[in-house]
Amino acid sequence: MIRRFLSKSALGLFGAAVISLMVAPASMQAQFGPPPPQAPRPAKQIAPEDVTGYWVSIVTEDWRWRMVTPAKGDVTSVPVNQAGRKAADAWDPDKDIATGNQCKAYGAAAIMRVPGRVHITWVDDNTLKVEADAGTQTRTFHFNAKAPANEAPSWQGYSDATWDGLRPPPRGRGAAAPPPPGGSLKVVTTNMKPGYLRKNGIPYSGTAVLTEYYDRTNEPNGDSWLIVTTIVSDPVNLYQDFVTSTHFKMEKDGSKWSPTACEAK
Repeated sequence: MIRRFLSKSALGLFGAAVISLMVAPASMQAQFGPPPPQAPRPAKQIAPEDVTGYWVSIVTEDWRWRMVTPAKGDVTSVPVNQAGRKAADAWDPDKDIATGNQCKAYGAAAIMRVPGRVHITWVDDNTLKVEADAGTQTRTFHFNAKAPANEAPSWQGYSDATWDGLRPPPRGRGAAAPPPPGGSLKVVTTNMKPGYLRKNGIPYSGTAVLTEYYDRTNEPNGDSWLIVTTIVSDPVNLYQDFVTSTHFKMEKDGSKWSPTACEAK
């Protein structure tokens, strides 16, 4: 009887210990809370594609609206609503010059469609700089950052960048593995000054939202292309999103780089 009693006691103590071990982690988590989230990895480190370098725009579409200034009132292929059409019909480049607004067609929503060259570089591990020689404009793409409060609107606005289409980062031993293939550079720009989608005064408002996707291709013949898909959302002047695709070809260096001033006409 004593041996049996001792066996049951030992079994009871063992069971209590097991239950204690099972409950302890939950109790500790309730007491101390969940582990802090991991800091995002630097954007440069996890980049699925290299968009840096000198690129020249190749105009194979919309030549008549990009290579020359369209006629006043020509809104062909742009989904302007009544307000947008009215504003385009009232375009006055001389007034823009007089008021110091000759860069209205070189804002973020239009600059990648302006024929010319762009130079893309990393400023730091979470910031890309995009310089355009047309209009001598500079854009800044911010990863893992928040827009400053009460910042004044500007031609290039504030651009929030992410790598779109990446799988979740590996954990444990795979944490230091190279980034997975594929993915695009996605850029969302807000806080822009009102500008023009085309040089002939087709407007976008200060509340417009610009979304862009940057995709690089490497061809068998050694050429590299940068394809920029642009989506302008502006219910003030457009009845639907204005979507374009612009192609840039990589150049070996900056020997052809030629900054020019904004032109209103």
